[in-house]
Amino acid sequence: MRYLIRRLRGLLVLAGLAAGAGCQSIGPGSIHRDRIDYAGAIADSWKQQTLLNIIRLRYFDTPTFLDVASVISSYQLQGEVRAGTEIFPNAAADTNRSLGVAGTFIDRPTVSYAPLAGEKFVNSLLRPIPPQAVFAMIVAGHQADFIFQASVRAVNDVYNHTGSPGRARREDAQFSRVTAALRRIQQAGALGMRVERRVDARGAGGRAAGARESAGEPRPGAEESWIFFRERVDEATDADIRLVKQVLGIRPDARELRLVFGSLRRREDEIALLTRSIMEILVELSAGIEVPDLHVAEGRVRPMMEIAPATGERASPMVRIRSGEGPPGDAYAAVRYRNLWFWVDDRDLASKRTFTFLRMFSSIAETGVAPQVPILTIPAN
Repeated sequence: MRYLIRRLRGLLVLAGLAAGAGCQSIGPGSIHRDRIDYAGAIADSWKQQTLLNIIRLRYFDTPTFLDVASVISSYQLQGEVRAGTEIFPNAAADTNRSLGVAGTFIDRPTVSYAPLAGEKFVNSLLRPIPPQAVFAMIVAGHQADFIFQASVRAVNDVYNHTGSPGRARREDAQFSRVTAALRRIQQAGALGMRVERRVDARGAGGRAAGARESAGEPRPGAEESWIFFRERVDEATDADIRLVKQVLGIRPDARELRLVFGSLRRREDEIALLTRSIMEILVELSAGIEVPDLHVAEGRVRPMMEIAPATGERASPMVRIRSGEGPPGDAYAAVRYRNLWFWVDDRDLASKRTFTFLRMFSSIAETGVAPQVPILTIPAN
């Protein structure tokens, strides 16, 4: 009898172990692995897709943009334990003895892709970056001269370098002076920004609203961005502020400057930014590709216009993309195109920074939402 009890107890232990294994969940443990792995894969694929489209634009090829819309990962784990023994060893019939383990693990990730087309294509790639987004990033601490170089084509009719075919032009001599002065003002903590939402206390519409609009005033309910300088910080900062106002044609006693989109100001207290779209920025970045001389000679790619910087401060493109027949050994991003390898070196910090900001600008252009700054509601009488 004791022997029978021991056998039954052993079978119950095995059954309990099998039941416990079946109740274990693999969900929580998979988060630590899947979240990092999928995030890394999506980030790497975005860099490769962006690099490939920059190269395609250089070769007048059609760029293609495909976003990862969603990632759904599902798991299924099944286990089975079988065990058998002789309960009555003295019985006439031979009893079966067996021991077995079986398991099944199924991983079914579902990845959805959404091509950029229609309205989303226009909003993400063709619509200029909002001017308030440019200054919001500067106020947040990003270098003013780099942000202007990448995203601004002109400020108050002072033009940046443009290398895209059809409208290539040299940088105006004052552009680098203004952006360098803005960076010094920024570093001194003397540059600020605020956003106002104007409300017509007498009700929107009517003759008064039309008169304000024709005079350059915003509609009631519209947001208005203002840039201001904090003067009397030190003599060097005051000199930089005077330089910016003089070059941009701003009234010397103007303490606050209205930020608008465009290349020309209409008032002496305005900063008009003619910003670039993401597509324009990609075309500008394509100027930094080192294409083979043979492709230029065969007419496969147009040679970029060599434009020297006006002040000598900017001696290299925002992104330097190298090319070769063999794959790179250490690359930040690399793709294969037309039987050649193109890559950005992992030690090229300037190019890597440009890719990082390009991702930020892409998000801003896609959503149309600028980084938030304080918003004040001002009655407009």
